[in-house]
Amino acid sequence: MTSDFSLDPRLAADTIALGDLELSTVLLLNDKRFPWLVLVPRRSDVSELTDLTPEDAARLMEETRLAVGVMQALAKPDKVNVGALGNMVAQLHVHVVGRFRSDPAWPGPVWGHGTREPYPAHAAAQLVERARGLFAAA
Repeated sequence: MTSDFSLDPRLAADTIALGDLELSTVLLLNDKRFPWLVLVPRRSDVSELTDLTPEDAARLMEETRLAVGVMQALAKPDKVNVGALGNMVAQLHVHVVGRFRSDPAWPGPVWGHGTREPYPAHAAAQLVERARGLFAAA
């Protein structure tokens, strides 16, 4: 882990920490409208995939594959969207979003659709516990 790594304040404000993988911190976006994980490689001054070493890039792909599997088990979505945009938050992070044909943004993108709706505390706690268990079992 890079000793001077720090999570972008906007990511910290909008998410709930789930834990750490070998490379990435795993976050749950605090928005009950969409099941949404965020992977943030713990490397400083990294904004593009090409800023990672080849080894870290391969590790991030494996962790993304793991997160997609967790999302499928966690929410049973119709589709899982994966993206690394970085237009609002420059720090490299990968979105893993469970999508349903019935969700409010379907079939369009979730970004910029409506206003984030935080989970009630009890629902967030249950989801965090389930997600942590799935990552631990994977």
